[in-house]
Amino acid sequence: MIAIGETAPDFTLPRSPAAPGETLTLAALRPGIVVLYFYPKDDTPGCTTEALDFTRLAADFAAEGATVVGISKDSAQKHEKFCAKHALNVVLVSDAESDTCERYGTWAEKSMYGKTYMGITRATVLIDGAGQVAQVWPKVSVKGHAEEVLAAVRALKAGA
Repeated sequence: MIAIGETAPDFTLPRSPAAPGETLTLAALRPGIVVLYFYPKDDTPGCTTEALDFTRLAADFAAEGATVVGISKDSAQKHEKFCAKHALNVVLVSDAESDTCERYGTWAEKSMYGKTYMGITRATVLIDGAGQVAQVWPKVSVKGHAEEVLAAVRALKAGA
């Protein structure tokens, strides 16, 4: 997992909601604060709850100068449907090749019912305006997480 103080690896990935082919580049969000939350799959119970929680607090994050970006392997088209179905107000990007997940350390071996497989570990990374990792949540429990991240954004901004 990426560590506090490291430079956040840049990426350019297809984004949703967006016009077809539109991308998001991490470096383009500077000098703003960025919250990257990595999640396994669109439209599953935990991932939907997490996206709805970040959406509910989207105005609060924006007021602090922070952009919230969700990352999964799902396609931009699937993200579009997920956003529309749940009226999500966060940016989702598609890391179909898992490159960004690997560079952030969220692509890992998982197991379910005795079977092992590779997948995205639910994690969140807070990036300051200079592009440095300010905080990491390596194993996220969804309940209350968005509020905890918002508190960390406020603390980061207050200390800046």
